[in-house]
Amino acid sequence: MNPTTLELPGGTWTLGDRTVSRFGYGAMQLAVVGPPKDHDAALAVLREAAGVGITHIDTAETYGPRVVNELIREALHPYPAELLIATKAGGRRDAQGGWPAARKPDELKAQIDDNLETLGVDVLDLVHLRLGDANGPVPEPVTEAFETLVDLQRQGLIRHLGVSNATAEQVEEAQAIAPIVSVQNSYNLANRGDDALIDRLAGEGIAYIPFFPLGGFSPLQSDALTAVAARLNASPMSVALAWLLQRSPNILLIPGTSSVAHLRENIAGAALTLAEADLAELDRIVAP
Repeated sequence: MNPTTLELPGGTWTLGDRTVSRFGYGAMQLAVVGPPKDHDAALAVLREAAGVGITHIDTAETYGPRVVNELIREALHPYPAELLIATKAGGRRDAQGGWPAARKPDELKAQIDDNLETLGVDVLDLVHLRLGDANGPVPEPVTEAFETLVDLQRQGLIRHLGVSNATAEQVEEAQAIAPIVSVQNSYNLANRGDDALIDRLAGEGIAYIPFFPLGGFSPLQSDALTAVAARLNASPMSVALAWLLQRSPNILLIPGTSSVAHLRENIAGAALTLAEADLAELDRIVAP
């Protein structure tokens, strides 16, 4: 199949000043720590993503660190006008491979400078303030950190702002300071704590970008998803991605992979149409 004939599922969404494909690409798997296993293969995945029409790529300077941003720059710079690259600030990588918080004003400014340098741009399309820790959101004030990013936005270094790994209250706190265009949180069939937040954001025209589409399933939940997938002659990932696209029009997908073949499989799988009976059965997977 020619890449240009592969239709992206889900249509589009207006993210800030850009219309982007709801099916995007998350670049983390290209190089979590250190260089990619196959440099040329990593470049090929990024070029394939752009070639099939994906216009939303998610990254962070901490991936590698620096490595993934530099791969994106090598593969796609100068960037197509329609491509939106979203990145994150609010954390660093330590020598042990951890993700400690780094949300003081000087730390955030340094991260924005690093993202600008590694991506090779004068202004970042979208920056999510990364909150919480590796275990999820943490209830804590976000005003100082978010105001720092707003100041950098006013200086012309950032076009649009969002928050990541945030509680609903933190989303509201950020919105009281300045407009956001997106929220990026952990959410999937089994972990639906953000249902009310997604619906509220949809009504406000704000995107919701879930990560970990298959993360955190119990064995029984996984078995239930596998059973539905088998009946539909599809993979569990296909069903999980298709469900997210059908859950709400403001949900934007960023599944990651380091393989061109797997990228194309994800795109094809997410195009699966789930019937009402399928949706009802999948709804029973929700964690208590």
